[in-house]
Amino acid sequence: MIFSRHVGAMPDAATAPKGRGEPILPPTEHFVLSRPLLPPYPAGFEVAEFGLGCFWGAERLFWNLGPGIWITAAGYAGGYTPNPTYEEVCSGRTGHAEVVRVVFDPAILPYATLLKTFWEAHDPTQGYRQGNDVGTQYRSAISTTTDAQLAAAKASRDRYAAAIAARGFPAITTEIGPAPQFYFAEAYHQQYLAKVPHGYCGLKGTGVACAL
Repeated sequence: MIFSRHVGAMPDAATAPKGRGEPILPPTEHFVLSRPLLPPYPAGFEVAEFGLGCFWGAERLFWNLGPGIWITAAGYAGGYTPNPTYEEVCSGRTGHAEVVRVVFDPAILPYATLLKTFWEAHDPTQGYRQGNDVGTQYRSAISTTTDAQLAAAKASRDRYAAAIAARGFPAITTEIGPAPQFYFAEAYHQQYLAKVPHGYCGLKGTGVACAL
């Protein structure tokens, strides 16, 4: 794991690495669920993406939700560099956040369950960091793919903001908006904590429940 210790500020497109035209993840299967990571996904399923710090522990959090999860995947989103590498993202120059893609069946697993999981698993008030992981790539974010997801995400933020304010936490800094371009991370990052069970996981919530 590359740890950035410089919070800095969001970079701009002019100084971002040029990237590359080809994806860095070849077609591969989910290490836990044995399904293709790359689309197309089953009809009627939805895609949602979440940034809550290092994507290793975050991805495990979502695949452990069980029935209703089709696949999860580690990736990069919200920046300028096409098909960035992990090292480029960790430099803080691409503008990307580490995020997890979740493909799920809303008939079995409501989107509200994903939101509750997201809010309770990390501290959404820290800005460009998550615990000891410092840098713009660790910012909190919810990327939505439908109007209903967007409305639900904003409503959940407002409810959770009130709940944590009552416990003395500062304002939420989570970015919420339509999903930008998602780039799959390298194969060794995918389902990392299933391959390396005692690997690093920096997730730590506020201890405040999210009532949805």
